[in-house]
Amino acid sequence: MEISSYAEAVDLSFIKLPTVDPLAVIGRTFLMAREVDGSVHRAEVMRRVESIDDETEQYLVHLGDGKRQEIMTYDAIVEAIDKQLTTEAEKTDEERLWIFKEVVGHRKNGRTWDVRMKWEDDSETWEPLGVIWKSDPVTLAAYAKEHDLLKLDGWKRLRHYVKNEKKFKRQMKQVKLNSMRHGPRIKFGVRIPRDHREALEFDKKMGNTLWRDCTKVEMDKTYEYKTFESLGKGGRKPKDHTMIRVHLVYDVKQDGRRKARLVAGGHMTGPNTDTYYSSVVSLRAMRMMIFLAELNGMELISADIGNAYLEAYTDEKVCFIAGHEFKDYGHEGHLMLIVKALYGLKTSGARFHEKFAETMYQLGFMPSKADSDVWMKDCKDHWEYVCTWVDDLLYAGHNGKVFYDALRKLKYQLKGVSEPTYHLGGDFKRVTEPESMLTWGAQTYVKRMLAGYEELFGEPVPKREVHAPLEPGDHPEIDDTPLLDMEDVKKYWQMIGEMQWAVALGRIDIIAATVTMARFRPAPRQGHLKRLKRVYCFLRNYKKTAIKFNTEMPDYSNYKVEKKNWGHIYHPCQEEIPEDMPEPRGKPVMTTTFVDANLLHDVITGRSCTGIIHLLNKTPIDWFSKRQNTVETATYGSEFVAARTAVDQIVDLRYTLRMLGVPLIGPSWLFGDNLSVVNSSTMPSGKLLKRQNILNYHRVREAQAAGFINFVHIDGKNNPADICTKHTSSREWYELMKPLIFWRARNDTLGSHRIEGSDKRVNSRHPILGS
Repeated sequence: MEISSYAEAVDLSFIKLPTVDPLAVIGRTFLMAREVDGSVHRAEVMRRVESIDDETEQYLVHLGDGKRQEIMTYDAIVEAIDKQLTTEAEKTDEERLWIFKEVVGHRKNGRTWDVRMKWEDDSETWEPLGVIWKSDPVTLAAYAKEHDLLKLDGWKRLRHYVKNEKKFKRQMKQVKLNSMRHGPRIKFGVRIPRDHREALEFDKKMGNTLWRDCTKVEMDKTYEYKTFESLGKGGRKPKDHTMIRVHLVYDVKQDGRRKARLVAGGHMTGPNTDTYYSSVVSLRAMRMMIFLAELNGMELISADIGNAYLEAYTDEKVCFIAGHEFKDYGHEGHLMLIVKALYGLKTSGARFHEKFAETMYQLGFMPSKADSDVWMKDCKDHWEYVCTWVDDLLYAGHNGKVFYDALRKLKYQLKGVSEPTYHLGGDFKRVTEPESMLTWGAQTYVKRMLAGYEELFGEPVPKREVHAPLEPGDHPEIDDTPLLDMEDVKKYWQMIGEMQWAVALGRIDIIAATVTMARFRPAPRQGHLKRLKRVYCFLRNYKKTAIKFNTEMPDYSNYKVEKKNWGHIYHPCQEEIPEDMPEPRGKPVMTTTFVDANLLHDVITGRSCTGIIHLLNKTPIDWFSKRQNTVETATYGSEFVAARTAVDQIVDLRYTLRMLGVPLIGPSWLFGDNLSVVNSSTMPSGKLLKRQNILNYHRVREAQAAGFINFVHIDGKNNPADICTKHTSSREWYELMKPLIFWRARNDTLGSHRIEGSDKRVNSRHPILGS
């Protein structure tokens, strides 16, 4: 995991390019400042030259096609690269490749021609016609045809591309893919080679060994793990093996470090009956483990396993002919069998999962029966836990050093062993005010969302006074604006996907908007896209939020729950306790659930919406929002549907906690704001008047009779589950969410904006959760 500890604390748009080795500057490219005639040249650092004072680092720089040269100092080059990163690449956390989009101009340059290229970052540069012709002649041919250039010298060689109109149209459809495959790729000012031979050519041209060195590191590792078996030159392919390709993929990091990865062409193998993928821990189970670590005073330590797949053997029967990258190892041209689970093979993830499972058993851990990717070890007075997400580990216990040292003794290469600051998309931070508490949020991911918005629409998220995800009472289902074209539909899909992951990372405040807008994915309209943009404006204004891991036990002494005599209505009736559950260890835990339903949430279909929030002590651990499957004609029916769903989820939650070795205290508390539903569920003498609700009615009542749920009425204005069903005003969602989510703001403001409406109740304590 390459996200560093400062990611959650620093605005990425202000990160400066780290100082790099003077030799690493050679080979970098960057855009020069715009000249008087409006032209912009791409500069390439060729070699170091002697300086006058023998102290200042100076370099020879080629501009454009190399006919023009300049001498630049190290500081000037780094400043130019840094400026380019700040204004272009660092608008997003994502990796950026420089691929040209179109030709926007041409000019005569002596006997040759230059073309003005528009790149993926919307910058424009003049490039020699011959260089671009080698990368994408079809795009040039289309431009030349449009501007009547095909009869001119230098352009004539493009005429045969446009002779066959049908073929030319087919080529134009493939032009973008062709550009991606064969066009120059430049990232962070470094041109990235397409293969090993080109990497060596770049090193030779620049007079260094940067690409060769990173290749050697990768190849040495594959040989260290004994990944291949050679059958020699001219060896015969075994009958049961499939011939595939194996190649190096190159990359560059922001600080100039070159990276190489040997990858197998697993797409060339046919389907088989083996399991392809590695299972991963659920985010809910991981949140539970973090909560238990906080509750019982355990340490949290995360780590990555380096070259994880190469730890395991592959079951796939595949082989390949070794390429030029194997020359230094004496195997170029050899027929090689792949023995280890090389990256790119279909089953490599599953094979590593099996290998690591054997290791965990060896270290005394067992998988939880509630989530097989949560590993547990009995330490007599507590349980140790390890969550696995392929090669990402998160340990909770009192002996983290012992655990990771044991992995090292078993030859696992570990990276980033430390307290987590960023893990599986979530930011970890321990706050001290108003009290010391661990928080888990999505600040870094929201920054990526905002940067992705700018990439999609070519402009930053607008600075609008938006204080709620959607307008209170909004009904997007009745929007009749025109349908989006396919390009905007894809943008809509991407934005919905990003919002869904943000919800999974704890942005409960946008869950209702996300669930509502997701149902329009098959045919979104312009008004729907406008609403998604509003949600992004809201995230921009309120991006620094985080779940609070509050382990304080809630006090429900004010709620008097009478033990009713249910007689023989549901007799015999009791909570089913797993016979094989592990021995409970550690401090006790109480679960609390808030449930709500919004009648006629969808006015077109008549469907209501269910909203549920589950807490362990005072920590939100899971949340749910979904349009109901049936049409209910009254609030009573929709609330019973929601209550039945909540009961089913409580049963699952209690089972999961027991299988994690957690001691549960008392029944689970279920709070709903519909008094009729609560009374019908808790009074043995209650009668059902609506037969269509009979199954929901009896499911909730049976849970109450079994004694593992206390169903209590709560005022709707104090029900946090409202956030999961309704589009509320800023004051409403703030008051409901404040006890659950940490807002990094001063004087009860969010970002730079004050809550709408009266401030009278902003500082009031929630009657159940406190402030």
